[in-house]
Amino acid sequence: MKTKAIIEHALSGQRISPEDALTLLQDDDWTSIAAAGHARRNQLHDPSVVSYTAYRVINYTNFCDVDCTFCSFKDEIDSDRGYTLTLDQIAAKTEEALALGADQIFFQGGVNPKLPLSYYLDAFIMLRDKYKVAIRALSPIELKRLAENIRTPLPELLRILKNTGVGSIPGAGAEILTERMRDVLSPKKLSGEEWCAVMGECHLAGLPGSSNIVFGSVETPEDIVEHLRLLRDQQDKTGGFFSFIPWVFQAQTKRFPIRHVTGREYLRLLAVSRLFLDNIPNIEVSIMVMGKELAELGLTAGANDISSIVIEENVLKSSGLKTLRAAERFIQEAGFTPKRRTMNYEFGKYTPFFNAV
Repeated sequence: MKTKAIIEHALSGQRISPEDALTLLQDDDWTSIAAAGHARRNQLHDPSVVSYTAYRVINYTNFCDVDCTFCSFKDEIDSDRGYTLTLDQIAAKTEEALALGADQIFFQGGVNPKLPLSYYLDAFIMLRDKYKVAIRALSPIELKRLAENIRTPLPELLRILKNTGVGSIPGAGAEILTERMRDVLSPKKLSGEEWCAVMGECHLAGLPGSSNIVFGSVETPEDIVEHLRLLRDQQDKTGGFFSFIPWVFQAQTKRFPIRHVTGREYLRLLAVSRLFLDNIPNIEVSIMVMGKELAELGLTAGANDISSIVIEENVLKSSGLKTLRAAERFIQEAGFTPKRRTMNYEFGKYTPFFNAV
């Protein structure tokens, strides 16, 4: 009865509490919760439409000194195995993306203190002026460390980046924002409060973006709820999160414990996120991480977007869609009308394929 009352409260448009969210996460009746997530999604969005996007990831360097326990992508600074892309290599990857119909670049890499500000500015100006692509770039830890390395206040760095073409900031590096889990994930990374503060500065600078959670390790339901609360509180303050996307940890290193996440657990969290994050408009499912079957079910558990296609993924094992036609076909076969968007949830720029085969 308590779960039913919480659901009714949320579907009436009222805010549910962290205690309510914890109750939902621990309730075995996941089908009712998933149905409620879908009902709330339909209150906020056209029930017939699912949106998607298309972008290329450019991991510009894998040199990193943060040392996350779950990551196998990084190489030590000065390692002879690591890399930093040249401008010509960045250009070649961008041209490949444009040839596939993607006009957005997600520019992210390791935390490499040896890269000067000019490296980033040269890349962004080229992407903006030569290729006319939209740029989402640099996670909170990359931004904070870059600001420290060049001894520039973060708001000033953000102003410089915006003036050279950066249009939004990814909510990367969050994973789970509680103090206990930060110690498990990476003691060198930003704390939950620092991560939120950096994202808040980005929002105030006119650089909105995404938010996420990565789960499936030793986190507790309480950790998950606290993570969601931090995001909701930050959104109340600065309002720059367009979307939220949950996915799960993948096995990459022996140092980091992961567990199997069932489909029902994922769908329940997706739905709870839709009910709890009442100020974040869009909930995305990651086909790249979760696979097509579970992503399709997610579209009836609170999600209104598939966060695909993603061209080139070097950090995670990808199960994602590879072409624009495949994205539209997936959405149609799931029973919805596809609608292409930008990374900042702008619509109307693209001509749909529809009835793609």
